[in-house]
Amino acid sequence: MVQLSLFSADVDEPTSADLAGLLAAHGQAQHTDTGTRISIAVAEPWRAQAIVRELLSTGLPAEISASCEGRPVARTLPGHDLDDLAAHWLSGAVKAVPAGWVPSPRALRLWVLAAGRPEGDRYLLGLDPYAPECHAPLATALMRVGIAPTLVGTRDTTPALRVAGHRRLLRLLEYVGRPPAIAGAAVAWPRESPDLHGLDAHG
Repeated sequence: MVQLSLFSADVDEPTSADLAGLLAAHGQAQHTDTGTRISIAVAEPWRAQAIVRELLSTGLPAEISASCEGRPVARTLPGHDLDDLAAHWLSGAVKAVPAGWVPSPRALRLWVLAAGRPEGDRYLLGLDPYAPECHAPLATALMRVGIAPTLVGTRDTTPALRVAGHRRLLRLLEYVGRPPAIAGAAVAWPRESPDLHGLDAHG
């Protein structure tokens, strides 16, 4: 059983800055007349439900809607509480990772909820295929919290950061905490894995 770390989403206090984890995935920030809205379309309904729970825990009003393609969308209601976050993550109309960004435990948890998936004994954190300039800085951001990933899938529409090796996976699991108590979440969650590929020598 994994022991809770002092740096874990299970014990970290939620803040609106944690929504950076959605932008690290394929989330979008939209400016409206009444403030900023952050939204993300996800592959499965449980992801939208879990994300909205996390958003509500920060004190932000949030809801589930649907995309034009019928995919569930988790989104905040427009508000000025997110204006600063959006300003840090946008360069003009283009998404950009803030210099020196360090993902908080809850930001990384939101990233996992939005776009995380197992790949055998490894784990993938999905990236925004329309923001390739963010991919390398996000890999560096993960390194700042002791999780060294590999950038994969850049030649197709499913780029991701791959986390491999027992110690890196354990660090990721400690950081993001327990899966939400929603059907479908546990099988998509990071888990400990033996180092079967010799990838943990420096992990």
